[in-house]
Amino acid sequence: MAISSAAATVSSIRFDRRTVTSSSSKLSTSTTLPFLLSRGPSSGNRRVSSVPQRRILPRVQAKQQTFSSFNEMLAKSDKPVLVDFYATWCGPCQYMVSVLNQVGAALKDKIQVVKIDTEKYPTIANQYDIQALPTLIIFREGKPCDRLEGALPADQLMQRIENVLNGAL
Repeated sequence: MAISSAAATVSSIRFDRRTVTSSSSKLSTSTTLPFLLSRGPSSGNRRVSSVPQRRILPRVQAKQQTFSSFNEMLAKSDKPVLVDFYATWCGPCQYMVSVLNQVGAALKDKIQVVKIDTEKYPTIANQYDIQALPTLIIFREGKPCDRLEGALPADQLMQRIENVLNGAL
């Protein structure tokens, strides 16, 4: 807890090697001064910065196929299709990237995973009444048979897919 308290105080401290003044009454300068002097403004592995760092997302392994329409792709699929409707700005959608990679790898013989960017393909999103992101729809024989809205852990998503494939849902 001391580290997070000190880290929270760093932004409210005017730092120079001779004087330290703090606008926080929770930590005294006698407890924060040694910490700050030992670290310096940019020493250690982390830099103190107010600029948010970009997160590097894992690459998705995908097989690119070309179809004349989304409906044709659904109709010609030899397996059920899990469609992830997402947007690049959506935080929970970014969380689902690794979940869908895991699910796709685990169930590759049972289901096909497809991602649809709702910003690039708003007509498809409107056709399936996408109101929340991420939205996952499972299609069998070209028709939607299950719908999930929001992010899920991989184990829960795999259980839901297995239930749909076994006819439980």
